[in-house]
Amino acid sequence: MSENSSAPQGSPGEILNWPMLKVVYRTDPEAIAAILPPGIEPGADPHVNLTFYLVPVPDEPEYGILQTVNADYNGLAGEYALGYGIDQESAIFISRDHNGQPKYPCTTDYYRLGPSVTARSHHQGYTFAEFRGTASGENAPLDEFDMHEWWVKFSLAVGVMPDPDQGYDFPPHVVHVRSRYGTAWRERVDGELVLRDSPWDPLASRLPMREQVSAHLWWPVFLDREIKLAGKLDPEAFKPFADTISGSRWPGTRGGPRR
Repeated sequence: MSENSSAPQGSPGEILNWPMLKVVYRTDPEAIAAILPPGIEPGADPHVNLTFYLVPVPDEPEYGILQTVNADYNGLAGEYALGYGIDQESAIFISRDHNGQPKYPCTTDYYRLGPSVTARSHHQGYTFAEFRGTASGENAPLDEFDMHEWWVKFSLAVGVMPDPDQGYDFPPHVVHVRSRYGTAWRERVDGELVLRDSPWDPLASRLPMREQVSAHLWWPVFLDREIKLAGKLDPEAFKPFADTISGSRWPGTRGGPRR
């Protein structure tokens, strides 16, 4: 441990003080460009960011996996959220309908035993992401920072089928999520991320891993959060991106996986 400091602790069974496991890997720039709707641009680095977590929402445990790619909007660097795969059904629909947050049903196992860290996510019978590693135990502090995340809120026109050609009741808008964080503790994890083929969560096929960049445990300090509409996307150009998988932002086929 770092001198005169120690990792955050909690009462036995406490769910509030779990760290997030953040894993970053490099993919192909053209792969990121293909899954971003027109108007949102690939970031400087072709990185995919996976966050395995357990947080109380609002007062019950929510296990999840957040999948983002580095992306810019109106010249501001951030991350475009492809999906929040979570195990708490009560939080899925209100989050998506209210703010456009792309939550969908998914089961995540995530735990630490001593220095050993394990995480895996399952959806529709597929284990699509798994990580095993060993935590260093050494704190790597960070200064306070702002994280910018991009969601998309829209509503297709009411009709017999969810056909994008019918237009929209609410056309696509970019939602800007600005979060201000501090860091209570941060430690490197030496391990390996494994992606497996899945038609429901197509990380392995749509965003193939070329190099694992980093992995660490992060105990964030939540300082501020602002969620607001940031601008409109071209409704015609967005039409192919209105058809998604399971409430995520992965391109689908009439609400199902693209096989």
